[in-house]
Amino acid sequence: MITPNQTLFLIIDVQGKLARTVFQPDALETSIKKLIRACQVLEVPILVTEQYPKGLGRTIEPIMELLGGSEPVEKLSFSCCGTDDFMKKLRSFNRNDILIAGIETHVCVYQTAVELLEFGYNVHLLVDAVSSRTEENKLLGIRCIERAGASVTSSEMAIFELLRVAEGERFKAISKIVKE
Repeated sequence: MITPNQTLFLIIDVQGKLARTVFQPDALETSIKKLIRACQVLEVPILVTEQYPKGLGRTIEPIMELLGGSEPVEKLSFSCCGTDDFMKKLRSFNRNDILIAGIETHVCVYQTAVELLEFGYNVHLLVDAVSSRTEENKLLGIRCIERAGASVTSSEMAIFELLRVAEGERFKAISKIVKE
């Protein structure tokens, strides 16, 4: 089970025009925004990456607005782990459970998940918060990531697993986020 003090939320490459051309882009954006807001309530750190932003554009504005000035880690390698800045930042949080969202499931998300597993992290793939340009590639990526050893979960399942109890101010805030 994931806990707030051992978990980090990783958002991979939700950028520019590509973010609008993936399978079910509105559902993807909605899930990621709920996760961001829930992680902020539960004090789970968030790390964002951008694949070659000069060519693909920056992280989409609706996500960046919620992150309050967070600077994405820029990368050229498909796997986030292929970038020294990413690995330094990831290690600085000292978290072992990584919730993964982003695009594209069969490329950057897949390669990152597999390498994180190889480094000994517990990877939790948020199936409603990842996508690819085609549904087939999204589903293939999910299957391959799960076969590599990651846990598959959904945004709501992860949020309530982090929350654990149905009481208090955090529960009220999370309930409001999930119902939107």
